[in-house]
Amino acid sequence: GDGVILLERPRSKRFDFRWRLFNADGGEAEMSGNGGRCAARLAHLLGIASKKMIFETLAGPVRAEVDEGGGKRPARVKIEMPPPKDLQLDLKIRVEGETHLGHFINSGVPHTVLYVEDLDATDALSLGRAIRHHSLFQPAGTNVNFVTLRTPHRAVMRTYERGVEEETLACGTGAVAAALISGALSRGTSPMDLRQKSGIPLRVHFRWNGREFSDVFLEGDAQLIYSAELQEEAWK
Repeated sequence: GDGVILLERPRSKRFDFRWRLFNADGGEAEMSGNGGRCAARLAHLLGIASKKMIFETLAGPVRAEVDEGGGKRPARVKIEMPPPKDLQLDLKIRVEGETHLGHFINSGVPHTVLYVEDLDATDALSLGRAIRHHSLFQPAGTNVNFVTLRTPHRAVMRTYERGVEEETLACGTGAVAAALISGALSRGTSPMDLRQKSGIPLRVHFRWNGREFSDVFLEGDAQLIYSAELQEEAWK
């Protein structure tokens, strides 16, 4: 798995629960868009929170709303993302003698976005790893997203994730970063549907006034796949 998420007792009564994510490398991440959506639905299923909730993360408070669907319509979760910060456009990233044009934003965690013409031909693993550790983004490093725009409302993308240290099937904060940067560059318009390697699209809503973003939401399906019990002997 990409990591493990813990739902803990909140440290303040204003929150329904405290959310924590540990990546595959053992490091704790500030926020995950998809992980936040999954945790929100699970919290609702377990009776920890109502359909509308607010939970605590290292990136700040996160509001979520669960739609359990019905019939053939799957359950969906929409979460309000922490205010994005540190927008930097048109960064020249030098990798192995070649200069790549990238754009940076922190959408809960740090993300760099590069636009490519042929997504399938892009070496997301080696180039993503090189940019993830690039001196421009130290000491925290960065996630790396490769994006091809289809229309101002649709895009396809691939993501190399920091902490997992691999290309992953989907990244919620990466989808948010790609949508916001597309908006800042006047290439994308809210809402944006971003199809990731999993084939499942995520929808990002946002407002951009030319200086800053507001009302940033991530929306997508969240399905319960299995339930298991981990015994204490497993980690002792």
